[in-house]
Amino acid sequence: MDGALKELDRVEKLASNASLKGKSPSINDSLDSLLQSLREVKGRLHAGTATAETFSVLAKTVDSRKKDVDERQKEVYNSLGKVGKALDKKFLIPLPSYDPLFVSAEATGALDRTIALHFLRTGQFHTAEAFIETILQEADVNIDPKLHSHFVDLHHIMSALREQNVQPALEWANRNREFLTSRSSPLEFLLVKSQYIHLLLGSQPPDIRSAIAYARRYFPSFSSQHAHEISRLMTCVLFLSHLSASPYSEYASSDQHSELGSMFAKEFCASLGMSRQVPLRAVGDIGGGGALARIEKGRKIMRERKSEWSRTDELPIEIPLPPENRYHSIFACPVSKEQSTESNPPMMMGCGHVITKDSLQKLSKPGGRVKCPYCPVESQISAALRVHF
Repeated sequence: MDGALKELDRVEKLASNASLKGKSPSINDSLDSLLQSLREVKGRLHAGTATAETFSVLAKTVDSRKKDVDERQKEVYNSLGKVGKALDKKFLIPLPSYDPLFVSAEATGALDRTIALHFLRTGQFHTAEAFIETILQEADVNIDPKLHSHFVDLHHIMSALREQNVQPALEWANRNREFLTSRSSPLEFLLVKSQYIHLLLGSQPPDIRSAIAYARRYFPSFSSQHAHEISRLMTCVLFLSHLSASPYSEYASSDQHSELGSMFAKEFCASLGMSRQVPLRAVGDIGGGGALARIEKGRKIMRERKSEWSRTDELPIEIPLPPENRYHSIFACPVSKEQSTESNPPMMMGCGHVITKDSLQKLSKPGGRVKCPYCPVESQISAALRVHF
């Protein structure tokens, strides 16, 4: 894949007429030189000084510049060919071909709406407006104008957070305090904490008086849930002269503010009843990351073995997921190798080892005794405890 990416970078540089080292000049330079020659000939024609030799030289110049451009184009086409070969080497299994999935009006409308929401969620408002006007209106699919307004607010607040201005985010958190409390979200406290640290360390010398006044005004409402953290924030004032070498060095780190953006986007989208993941992003990351090829390989092997998947909601192969697409912990039984479910939960035996309920039942002996498959300890099935991840 690295080879393909390198070739793509090379193609992009060539296509954008960037300056490249080589025997022939860049396409930009060749065209600029040709235009200059044409202007000179035009000037001579107006002045009446053009001769047959002038046109002869111009013809040679045109041929020369054309050859230069053709040479550069060959480099582009050669690089494109290498990209295809690199992709073929990386993806040995062709992507599966399925019957069209979005043929009904309902399915097409749902797809169009998802695309429009993706544009709004990623801040491509002009593209979203054009798409909604041209595509969705023809398909009679409506996007609530309030949703557009919400996402404009989101990107306004996110832009402010990137500039370490938490005030717009704090105003939103204050308006939605009840919602955040119902989710036990620490967002509002973290925003207040970030503002306090910014007041404390954002100027030289530190503005301790303003920071303390801000803390007295806002910290008391969070004392019941974050008393320990508040005490650390107040005590760190004593170590400002050497904060990075003190027990409170984490407050001097730039990472203190970096996580607020993703947390705010998560809570904002949750308040709208939407996933924190950007629409279509998960599809691209998982499917484009090799999941389709792996699934197709698994199907092919099972067809050859004349077997089918045992469960419709499980995959017979492991699909590696990026961290942002891991929503909950999973447990695979070390005995049966099956993933636990609600009907087959993980159970911890008296020795501390964990297997699924079905495996526990199969290993049981008369009298309800069960011997651990990983250690010599024997215990009662009734003493096994369900484990929640």
